[in-house]
Amino acid sequence: MVTLVITILQLLCGVVLTLVVLFQSGKSAGLSGAIGGVADSFLSKNKAKTADAKLAKATKWVGAVFVVLTLVLNVLAERGL
Repeated sequence: MVTLVITILQLLCGVVLTLVVLFQSGKSAGLSGAIGGVADSFLSKNKAKTADAKLAKATKWVGAVFVVLTLVLNVLAERGL
């Protein structure tokens, strides 16, 4: 029963981690940004940085929770629970 709950939590954590990573913008706005016609003003760049910073922080936390859940599931599997 405990393994099932932790597995469901890990599945949800994996989905959230995938979504958080996909919502992040690319770090390089080099040639691809010039070809795409990205025209950012000073204010929109600042907004993007704060949103990207929050997403980066969320990625770290959700990733850490995912790793911990994976380790817990591994320990439970070794004990045969």
